[in-house]
Amino acid sequence: MSYNYKTGKNEDPAFSDLLGKILVKIVLTKSDREDDEILFHCKSGEVYRMSHYQDCCENVTVEDICGEFNDLLGFPITQAEENSNSDIIDGKPEEPESFTWTFYRLATARGQVVIRWLGQSNGYYSEAVSFDRVS
Repeated sequence: MSYNYKTGKNEDPAFSDLLGKILVKIVLTKSDREDDEILFHCKSGEVYRMSHYQDCCENVTVEDICGEFNDLLGFPITQAEENSNSDIIDGKPEEPESFTWTFYRLATARGQVVIRWLGQSNGYYSEAVSFDRVS
């Protein structure tokens, strides 16, 4: 969370705050026993975290990554977009009561990476992905 001196309020960063930043390291932690997490380390020393802390009747995970994280390192980020939808999952034998696809697109002059998260729940719990600044 960051503090906005103009408004006097704490504000969570937006994914688009990565625009113009230069990433030096990206760390993906994915495990069946832990929450998925991606850390974005910036040249300026800032570190941002993309994650979801699981609750009772939900499952939010990194479903797919298209592209190479190495294409994002060392060059300014020229695209940092987030899009969500709840389209039907083709080929899924059992539909969850509620689900959300969230796509995160990052690009530099070297290439683009699309991170696809899938959130599923009984409709009561959050399917959102958190994005925050950790340092």
